Amino acid sequence: MPYKTVDLHCHSYYSDGTFSPEALVIEAKKRGLSALALTDHDTIDGICLFHEAGKKHHLETITGIEFAAEYTSFQKQEIHIIGLGFSTSSAAITETLTQMAISRQKRNEKMVFALNRLGFTISYAEIAQNAGGNIITRAHFANVLVKKGIVKTKQEAFEKYLSQGKPAYVCREFLTPRFCIETIKKAGGVAILAHPTLYHMDDTQIEHLAKELKSYGLDGIETDYSTYSQKQKQTISKIAKRLELLPSGGSDFHGSNKTDIHLAIGRGNLQIPYSYWEELKKHCHMI
Repeated sequence: MPYKTVDLHCHSYYSDGTFSPEALVIEAKKRGLSALALTDHDTIDGICLFHEAGKKHHLETITGIEFAAEYTSFQKQEIHIIGLGFSTSSAAITETLTQMAISRQKRNEKMVFALNRLGFTISYAEIAQNAGGNIITRAHFANVLVKKGIVKTKQEAFEKYLSQGKPAYVCREFLTPRFCIETIKKAGGVAILAHPTLYHMDDTQIEHLAKELKSYGLDGIETDYSTYSQKQKQTISKIAKRLELLPSGGSDFHGSNKTDIHLAIGRGNLQIPYSYWEELKKHCHMI
């Protein structure tokens, strides 16, 4: 029997990826995956099309999301919590996403106002049009700045105007890690700490973080990830074992926005066993 693999972390163009939900499914089939989770940032807008594509192309598709939260135990730090296998019709999910959408819109309107105050003629409608109906990010602001000739590159847009401390930057409102986990659990899903090595913490701090989140209901941690060294993978796996957290893993594929990361295999060294999803699935209780 062939070795079954899965990818439990990827993004479509409904957040900051470049592939459509169906294109992700097709690519997953090419890569020989048995299942794929779509974990767009703070949105489930692509999930329906994703599941339709799964049925069409005979691939198991897994409902997912990647929430951003602010962790403050050591210093203010953005961390990410992945939800898998939850009900998209749950009030816990729909109400949270509605509130996040309102918060995002207010932030984007403030950024447009800041750019106008700098003397640039840019409208909210132009930014929204560039986003194409998907979640508006600072990358869309950068695209418009380039299109209008205000800057030459997206990097220049961030360096001059859109990064923290720059004149058009507006802080976003974050959920708490506890709220993210509780929302996922109320919707019947499993909650997973994403890529902990990216949070500028040492091993002791990562374990402290994971232990605290487990007290809120965290089910798992990404023990397999595209940028992990072998040592990092071993360290996170040991933390998972000590805290009795389930292993998870994914490529964090974004299409052409991260050209060195490929679906299923990451930088070429990923092979995530389907058994990870089998164990996680046992803890899902879709309502």
